[in-house]
Amino acid sequence: MTLKYTRRAVVAASLAVGLMAGAMGSSAASDRITLRLATAGSETDQRSVAMAEVFAPMVKDFVDYQPGYNATLFAQGTELEAISRGNLEMSIASAQELAQFFPEFSIFATGYVHQDAEHQVRVFNDPLMDPFKKKVEDELGVKLLSVMYLGRRHVNLRQTKDELTVKTPADLAGVNLRMPGTDAWQFLGSALGASPTPMSFAEVYTALSTGAVDGQDNPLPTVVDAKFYEVTNQIVLTSHLVDLNYIAFSKAVWDSLTPEQQEMVQKAADAAAESGRKKQLELEDSLASFITEQGVEIYEPDLAAFRDHVQAQYVGSEFAASWPEGVLEKINALGN
Repeated sequence: MTLKYTRRAVVAASLAVGLMAGAMGSSAASDRITLRLATAGSETDQRSVAMAEVFAPMVKDFVDYQPGYNATLFAQGTELEAISRGNLEMSIASAQELAQFFPEFSIFATGYVHQDAEHQVRVFNDPLMDPFKKKVEDELGVKLLSVMYLGRRHVNLRQTKDELTVKTPADLAGVNLRMPGTDAWQFLGSALGASPTPMSFAEVYTALSTGAVDGQDNPLPTVVDAKFYEVTNQIVLTSHLVDLNYIAFSKAVWDSLTPEQQEMVQKAADAAAESGRKKQLELEDSLASFITEQGVEIYEPDLAAFRDHVQAQYVGSEFAASWPEGVLEKINALGN
């Protein structure tokens, strides 16, 4: 908890600088602006493709769009602070990263909470999200424009199915599972029954190939995009997280835009999110056969056992304690 509030204090001190920069730039709103997007994803990642092929063309009349892939602009996990300091304009941020600053965001990173991609959109556009969005704007200087569907995350292991067959969380005991380094991610890894290991995305392929970790969790399109099928032998379709990202935008830059420009940026972000969502869903439906052709076994475990076990871990946890009263019920009510 100390880390969270320390980071928020540092950001609060630098936020005034970013806001000042935005105010200084507001008079030049009619000029072309540069929007740099920092992401840990590759150029072929569907989120990256959607931003480059949908977002960028829609704002090209007044924006020079400059994406930085594979964490080349900023290290994964530091992008939000960079936006807050005025050093970056855009990123693709996870709920887990936001939970580092605002613990209540962990509710959107909880196992088996979101039901599917459509449920994510309903939740993001519902008034229940308004206080969450406002807090991020006011205290971090980041505007959340739209929600992107990353996919259903599954457990992907080096061991063959003959060496380890996973049916329940108990079967993952002792499995060294790479998870991103935030507290919310690490907690989810433990809730699955594994031994989570924090590691940046860029290091995962090598760690799997050398045996430094036993596995990782990601949607099937990411498994293919990052070629994890080359260094793993099985995928357990746990569907433990219907994962999402937010298109994060500098509030200072947003405030420097004209109302017409703001409208175009918002429409472009929503269109990119919708395009990426559709393509990601299509990929999920089609990639299983490709992955099995590479020699990776894919099978479904006891999903009820995983769902019950994971949700039980959150009861009484520090994460659940940070959730605003009634929000989980509102999220559930928006489901199918």
